[in-house]
Parts: sequence; C-alpha cells; structure tokens
Amino acid sequence: MSSRQEFVGLASAQGANIRALCRTFGISPQTAYKLLARFKEQGDEGLKERSRRPLSSPRRSSAELEARVLELHDKYPCWGGRKLAALLPGGSGRPHPNTVSAILRRHGRAVLPSTDVRSPAKKRFEHEAPNLLWQMDFKGHFPLTDPGAGRCYPLTVLDDHSRFSVCLRACSGETGDEVKRALIDTFKTYGLPECITCDNGNPWGTPRQNGLTKIEVWLLRVGVHVSHSRPMHPQTQGKDERFHRTLKRELLGRSGFNSLQACQLALDAWRDQYNLIRPHHALNQQPPVSRYRTSARPYPEHLPAIEYDSGDEVRKVTRNGCITYFGRQLFVGDGLVGEPVAVRESDHDGHFHIVFCNRTIGEIDLTMEQ
Repeated sequence: MSSRQEFVGLASAQGANIRALCRTFGISPQTAYKLLARFKEQGDEGLKERSRRPLSSPRRSSAELEARVLELHDKYPCWGGRKLAALLPGGSGRPHPNTVSAILRRHGRAVLPSTDVRSPAKKRFEHEAPNLLWQMDFKGHFPLTDPGAGRCYPLTVLDDHSRFSVCLRACSGETGDEVKRALIDTFKTYGLPECITCDNGNPWGTPRQNGLTKIEVWLLRVGVHVSHSRPMHPQTQGKDERFHRTLKRELLGRSGFNSLQACQLALDAWRDQYNLIRPHHALNQQPPVSRYRTSARPYPEHLPAIEYDSGDEVRKVTRNGCITYFGRQLFVGDGLVGEPVAVRESDHDGHFHIVFCNRTIGEIDLTMEQ
C-alpha cells in the first residue's frame, strides 16, 4: 500500500515521467494508469487490493451439497475427498473428489493428505474368494491411561480377499490363551477359514525350526492350516499391515483409553465403520462387507479325534517335545506335548515323514549315521 501511495504521489507531480516511474516501481503502464484513475476517483481507497472473486459462479456447488459434505466431514474427519465423494448419492452425477476437497477448504476444514494417492496395483495378489486366507497379527501395544491399568495389545485378523476385519480384540498381552479365546469367538461368528497366515513371533511362532506351538496344534485340530511369513518380510501380510496404519490413523492415534473395556468399545465401533461404511480404495471405493461372505465350515464345539492310516506308526510326544524312533530322539514341537504323531513311509527307502493330523512336520532319514 505504501509503495502504491508513493507511486501515485510521484506520478501526479507536474511533468512526471510515467514510463520511467513504471520501470522504477516494476509495474506496467496499464497498471500505472489504472492506479492513477482509481486514486483520482476514490483517493487512498482506490489503491487497496481488490478481490479477484467473480461476481457470479454459476457452476458453484449448491448449498445443499456443501452442507452434506460438511456433515460427512464432521462424522468422518479422517477421510479425504475420495471417500467422502463415494458416500454421496448421484451415480454419474456424483461430484468429483477434487470438488469435495475444494468445498472443505472453502469452509476452512482441514483436509488430511490422502493415503490412497496411487492407483491399485494391476497385479495385486489376493485370494479369489473369502475365507481362503486370513491374515493375523498384533498391532503393537500402548499404555492405558488409568494408573495400573496396564497395556493394550490389539489383535487383528483380516480376510485376504475382502479386507473384511473378522476380529479386532483388545488383549492384555500377546498370549496364546487370549488369541485362542478371540479366535473361538471369531470362528463361531464367521466360520472356519482354510488357512491363517501370521509372522514368526509369539504366541504362534517358535524360534526352534519345524516346531509347532500350542496355537498351531489347536488350529490344526480344528481344521485350519497355518502358514508363516518369511522372517523380515512384512509384505507377506501387507493387507493386515495396511489395516494397522488405518487403525492408528483413524482411532489409536487420536484417542486414549482408561481400560481394556473402554478400548474394546471403541474398537468395536470403529470396526463396524471400517467393515460396513468406509470406502476402500482397493475395492473400487466399496466397503469390505460388499465382498465378504461367511464360511460354510462351522466351528466344531468338540475337537475331532486324531486318526491316522493303518500303516502308520504312532508315537506320543514326550515332555521335551520329542519322539523316539529307532533309538533316535527327534524334536517335533513344544506345542505337541502329549499329542500322538504318525511316522509314515515316504517314496524313498529309509526316509519317513512325521505327520500331525494332515500336516507333515518333520522328516526322518535312517540312511544317515547318527
């Protein structure tokens, strides 16, 4: 403003060289004569910056649409323009996500950066149907706010095909008993999957090669295969890892909980929102429930008896997790203590398979010297 006042003062003087002053102040002659005309008509008021906003905006969003967008943003403050646009009615007439983001900015709302800026991979791996594979892991842990309340260890189980969260449990520790209780409740609600994949940590992993944990033994008895990701390869459970990021961003990073019960209530509410409402980028902005179906395999209330072929030699696992065969002591897993396993001939002479239920858990080579 002061620079403009100085310019018009010098330019209004008798015999002033307007062109030279334009070069000095770095403005064009058109701008200079416009400022002089406004100054003569309005004085200093004519030198103030004028709004460049058009007098009319015939294509501006309607007041009803803007009110609906603001209402959705108040309800889902962590969602960006893409997800909010997917919730709006209209089909082909639905506003573009950029329009939704512009409405939010126009009203001073914080627009969080989208975490779905990339297009889905053209060859994204996923199983072709629900319940063929579930991914299971703990989402770290965090302290509860009440003194002495301990910590919360959220257990997450995600269906690979639909990204449907079948289990989100606030646990007091990473123990096999808590995982088993959570899985029993999940199996009773959604049925049994064909396979569950997890990492190599507690309570489902074991540091000893080829050993089975108690959780693995129980799952095999129930009829669920267990697989493990390779060490240092979290991308094997990429969908569950991505679920953890969303959980932290939308809930855990924004709230504190004074007890496991309060945390579980919040997890339940957020899980319903995630499964039933939240548009998923990898699912063409549809919620996970649109692709999920419950399993046709019910949870058995009583574990089926373990049966082996008539030609198998059955051994009972001792306290140290081993069996004895031809004078050799072979480790098969701490989780198998007290369980029967079968020694089954292979196609090669002197080689035998060690089998528990329908899974080969070890090999015996009698041709090798002890």
